[in-house]
Amino acid sequence: MRWFRKKSATDKPVLPVSADPKRRKRNIALGIVAVVVILGGLGLWKAGALVGKISLGNGSFFEDVFKALPGVDAKLDGEEEGRINIALLGMRGEHVEGGGLLADTIMVLSIHPKQGEGDQSRASLVSIPRDLYVTVPDTSDKQKINAVHFYGEEKGKGKGMEYMKRILSEVTGQPIHYAVTINFKGFTDLVDALGGVTVHLDQPFEEGVQFREPKVCDPYVFTEPAIDPTTKQQMYEYKYYTRKDGTRHASPSAAYPLCYNKDVECGGIFKLPAGDSTLDGETALCYARARATSNDFERAKRQQEVIKDIKARMLSVGTFTDFSRINGLLDSLGDNVRTDMEGWEMKRMFELYPRFGDAELKQKVLDTSDEGLLYFPDKDLYPGAGSIILPRGDNYDRIHELFRSLP
Repeated sequence: MRWFRKKSATDKPVLPVSADPKRRKRNIALGIVAVVVILGGLGLWKAGALVGKISLGNGSFFEDVFKALPGVDAKLDGEEEGRINIALLGMRGEHVEGGGLLADTIMVLSIHPKQGEGDQSRASLVSIPRDLYVTVPDTSDKQKINAVHFYGEEKGKGKGMEYMKRILSEVTGQPIHYAVTINFKGFTDLVDALGGVTVHLDQPFEEGVQFREPKVCDPYVFTEPAIDPTTKQQMYEYKYYTRKDGTRHASPSAAYPLCYNKDVECGGIFKLPAGDSTLDGETALCYARARATSNDFERAKRQQEVIKDIKARMLSVGTFTDFSRINGLLDSLGDNVRTDMEGWEMKRMFELYPRFGDAELKQKVLDTSDEGLLYFPDKDLYPGAGSIILPRGDNYDRIHELFRSLP
């Protein structure tokens, strides 16, 4: 015999889960969070596939997803202190002849994002000459600063950036939070992707030496005879010997004919007219590299002007404010750019851009002028070092003061 409990008037009806208002709200909220996580994860996975090409950071995909969740306070190094310092390094490129991993362009970009209403965004760009004589990190070896990246990479992939950040921190007195490297191919691709860069010259510019330097003739590369423009005769390289009285003399028995490279760079003699010129990637690279008939300091100024126009062009097409477009740009750069930023840090940097994108860029080149902070030492005091540069006072105190006052 079955027994049934008599239904009480106070009994509440048992509702299905979907009809319970509280559970329904909670499930909707969880569903929204799930969608956010899934979509955010897919977006970061797609972005990660792109930025993974260039990022040497140690972060994981899951960290990128977590840092992108609403309410997660993910900040860049230096952001809370109000100053983010980034090392910008330019080089020929890995496996490229002529010192592919030497950082011949070295700059420190300092960004001060707006912290609140009434605060002014600020930014500065300082060029460090490649011949600054420094001590390689973790060694007692003295080398030009452009070689530090190379020595770091010999220790392991990504060590070059780490070494450069450490030595630049020592030179500037500032923590260097991040680093970005770009090679020649990446630079030309970037400029071409932006439709070129525009430079203004008060006087015509010409570099007639650097891109057509003669070398000892060989059967494969240097094959075109180098002719002296004055005598119209074949040019030679002479080996020298030193007499007992200390005088140097050419050895006629050790003369080698000189030839030009069959593949002349930048047209051999690189020229730009006065006024405004819009340069494609290859031409902009030639302009940014030219230094033989001027000097490294003037070259650094030209490089800064090119970077300033790149920044303006990226603003004009909205690239800096659209992370998906940045991903596309990074994808086109491929293996030619490297950074130690992780995926979420790169995304955060571009989220911050509205706070500093309109800032006037203060530009400075460390040089050996009368008002400069560097000097050329007596070569006899540093035998075998070549042409090197040292800080005035033989310490970095004045450079530290400069960086504290900038921007």
